[in-house]
Amino acid sequence: MKIAIGSDTKGFELKEHLKDYLTEHGYHVYDETSEKEVDFFEATTRVIDSIKGNKADRGIVIDEYGVGPSMVANKYKGIICANTTDEHSAFMTRGHNNTSIITIGSGIVGEKLAEKIAKTFIEADYDGGRHQIRVDMLNKMC
Repeated sequence: MKIAIGSDTKGFELKEHLKDYLTEHGYHVYDETSEKEVDFFEATTRVIDSIKGNKADRGIVIDEYGVGPSMVANKYKGIICANTTDEHSAFMTRGHNNTSIITIGSGIVGEKLAEKIAKTFIEADYDGGRHQIRVDMLNKMC
């Protein structure tokens, strides 16, 4: 599994921690924001480009609250993104919404919880079936 990860200044430290954690657990991680001074809009766009260009399978964007990057990502056709603050929401948004990107707020979520959120999101499968109707409706909106 290939993961694109990015952050703005406020999410940089948590991104670095998650990048190390995911790499240690055998995931190929593309750091799309190796420089610290990146706006959340640019960080999100870089992660989206990795997903849409088939460089990565899933994406994670981190800023202080997670809301801004989520709004940016959901403006792109073919991208479904959710702001996650717990493992259950990470699992459910992947299973029911075929979410390709999650956002995490470093001002809300600490390192251990972020690890659990990322791991849950990456390992969860899309359920398909009746959920595909909603995914198709979301994709038609962009």
